[in-house]
Amino acid sequence: MNTALIAKTIQSFQKYFGQEPEKVILSPGRINIIGEHIDYNDGFVLPAAIDKIICFAFEKSKTNTSRIIALDLNEEFSVDFSEKISLSDVTWTNYIRGVVNQLQLNGFQFEGLNCVFSSNIPTGSGLSSSAALECGFIKGVKELYQLDIKPIDIALMGQKAEHWVGINCGIMDQFSSVLGLENKVIKIDCKTLEYEYHNANFGDYSLILLDSNVKHSLVTSAYNKRRQDCENGIALVKKNFAEVKSFRDCTEEQLLALKDQLGEEVYTRCHFVINEIARVAKACEALDNGNIEALGQLLFETHHGLSVEYEVSCEELDFLVDFAKSEPAIIGSRLMGGGFGGCTINLVKKGQEEVIKDKIKKLYYDKFQIELKNYDVKIGNGTTVYTL
Repeated sequence: MNTALIAKTIQSFQKYFGQEPEKVILSPGRINIIGEHIDYNDGFVLPAAIDKIICFAFEKSKTNTSRIIALDLNEEFSVDFSEKISLSDVTWTNYIRGVVNQLQLNGFQFEGLNCVFSSNIPTGSGLSSSAALECGFIKGVKELYQLDIKPIDIALMGQKAEHWVGINCGIMDQFSSVLGLENKVIKIDCKTLEYEYHNANFGDYSLILLDSNVKHSLVTSAYNKRRQDCENGIALVKKNFAEVKSFRDCTEEQLLALKDQLGEEVYTRCHFVINEIARVAKACEALDNGNIEALGQLLFETHHGLSVEYEVSCEELDFLVDFAKSEPAIIGSRLMGGGFGGCTINLVKKGQEEVIKDKIKKLYYDKFQIELKNYDVKIGNGTTVYTL
């Protein structure tokens, strides 16, 4: 699947720099099977790297100056790695500037490089192309200059780089981009960063993402409000129940006892969080037992919670999940990511994929006059060195 992309990137590098690259790095996007909006609530998430990647080609430039070319944008920039890094008006360059800044802050010694990169990760679809860009670039610098950087530190520096750019993301995106394994999902403890792998054999079902092709403007303000609601809610629970240290210790009974004090809105937000934390454990169990139908039901339950209790869905996403519920070939569906647009993740019976895609594409266009995109995804490896 990625062979053409890798060949294009290497050939373009040869065109620009007159020789083969020293290192080629493949850095993937990610999906999240279940565990939405609980990374900032001390919960667990269940992401996986996917077989859609950014391919980087690198060489040492033998100076402090680096030339970095984004093939898909037909744009490039130069930067001096020996100078203090600052933000630019050209947004995409800031993710790279951010990771260079992190490498400098952590005391790593390196000089300049030449880099060409290209991607088949759909941008703006919630598949974390920014995390793939950050982590792939750090990996490239590490490999070129033989720096001692652990995989978890690549992820943490990638996350801090994104914070530097101005996006206050959790650790999930970078973690799964770096530490993903083919045919495995990663259960990550967002409180301790401990993690474990579970088999991701979906048996008779394929993973298909349906991209609503919309992004409503509520995302940032709604995210901040939900986060504040949850902080207020857990603070009140802790005040009344000394044994509760975080949402993972809180029961529905404790929450219900405080419903009047919490107020309806904060109560429903917290109720979703408690149940979503529980669903991640159930999803791991379902995967371990090969019970994909049970996993599918959990996806439907998560969507209901995100739509009705957490209120981060939208008409387009609800339409896609309602369609999925009406189709015997689809056993699970939910919005994936922050909400108010982006993709739904769907478990579709093998052999029925094209029929389902054609059917929903027409219905969606008739309803919203918007072209529905779709992506077939498989679970792949995290950031790796490609052998030339």
